[in-house]
Amino acid sequence: MILWSDIVFLVGGLVFLIYFFVKRKYSYWAKLGVPYAEPSFPWGNIGQVGSKLHSTELFQEFYKRFKGKAPFMGFYATIAPQVFLMDLDLIQRILIKDFQYFHDRAQYYNLEDDPISAHLFNIDGEKWKTLRAKISPTFTSGRMKMMLPTVIDVAQNFHKTLFEKIGDKAEIEIKDYLSRFSTDVIGSCAFGLDCNSLQDPNAKFRIYGDKAFSTSWWRTIRFNFVSSFVELARKLHITTTDKDVSDFYRGVVFDTIRYRENKGVQRSDFLNLLMQIKDRGNLDGDTINYEGKLTLEEIAAQSFVFFLAGYETSSTAMTFALYEMAKYPEIQEKARKNVLDTLDKYNGEFTYEAAMEMTYLDQVINETLRKYPPLGSVTRRITQDYQVPGTKFVLKKDLRVIIPIHAIQNDPEIYENPDKFDPERFSVENSKNRHNAAFLPFGDGPRNCIGLRFGMMQVRVGLATVLRSFFIEMCSRTPDPLILQKDNFTMTAQGGMWLILRRVSE
Repeated sequence: MILWSDIVFLVGGLVFLIYFFVKRKYSYWAKLGVPYAEPSFPWGNIGQVGSKLHSTELFQEFYKRFKGKAPFMGFYATIAPQVFLMDLDLIQRILIKDFQYFHDRAQYYNLEDDPISAHLFNIDGEKWKTLRAKISPTFTSGRMKMMLPTVIDVAQNFHKTLFEKIGDKAEIEIKDYLSRFSTDVIGSCAFGLDCNSLQDPNAKFRIYGDKAFSTSWWRTIRFNFVSSFVELARKLHITTTDKDVSDFYRGVVFDTIRYRENKGVQRSDFLNLLMQIKDRGNLDGDTINYEGKLTLEEIAAQSFVFFLAGYETSSTAMTFALYEMAKYPEIQEKARKNVLDTLDKYNGEFTYEAAMEMTYLDQVINETLRKYPPLGSVTRRITQDYQVPGTKFVLKKDLRVIIPIHAIQNDPEIYENPDKFDPERFSVENSKNRHNAAFLPFGDGPRNCIGLRFGMMQVRVGLATVLRSFFIEMCSRTPDPLILQKDNFTMTAQGGMWLILRRVSE
């Protein structure tokens, strides 16, 4: 017969073992003599992220507190020790020169149970290297030039939608419209489909796009768990993509490929390029023959991440750019003049060459990406023990490394008066004098953002479409000061972004 005293003893012993285990885990950085943030069980240092703090705000606190004390500091995500980098020279080495130690992103994916998660952003090692080599040729400037007419078609529909909604003047939640514009651009370029979200806010692409980025307490817990215990999560068959989201995007890709192959349909879009690699292992005009061809599941995964990356990051960048131009009318007017003068040079047509010549608009975009990088940090996983140059420290294999892009790009020692929106920071002359690792909205090195050309092209077209026809003004619902939505992975304004758009007189 089991006595209550036995149960109490067993439970007490278990609690003691857990306490001892956690205590040992939380002594990792102290034993190494590395500056660190004091953790608390069970969340380590991330307990307030998603409720009281956005992740960029936590990293801003780390950066201000520990910068200058060491090239990096330590913290804990649940019980997993993680590395937080602050030294620009070290960051540049890790991203470029010593890339062989840091080629994995430390993002969770589950090829067996969640194949759509095994896309270029997540996968590691040789799988990543091979897939990157296959897909890189689809993002050359020549391919972007080929896709531009599709983007322009959507922009014309965007322009029409704004005119119908606004009339001469209206107060609107601009992020909603920009998200719908991005949805239709990416849907057309990645999947070859007319998503029609500009006309129908409840279009399926928009609904499932929002759901893919939605957050909740359960998703936050799941994300923290799979990030800290990758192999265990795979053994438990944990997935990070909701089944209905995965089924929708995989179904769209499979059905579209089947239709195109049966009907012999060719389009100037990303999916068509992936289909060429699937069938032949290379692209038209590409002499490189890659080992292995793309599978249908690989195409679905790459199309999915192309949609997610372009949908959220581009709409976020455009939203914050318009917000800052509403606050600074003189910058807005200069950007508008740059757009109109360039278009006049090309007889009013938005050609690829015209987009490349909107230099001041590019400065506005870059300053927006400095102040509000859509992803406030990037991660890497250490693939073999790494001796930190000039120090006694060795960073052990499998540790996760955080590069705090937002904190660096808002450092007053790097950017004077960083809260001020100043596109002149990105003039040719000023850009020359800046450390390469001081501006990383697209990352750097072999694992930088593969779609940066497309993203910049989409943002240029979207902003030019608004600027050429509308003045942007603040209203009573415009957030000032701006407060970030705490439970969003990207940087997003809490309560939306309300602005007044007033039609420019012809």
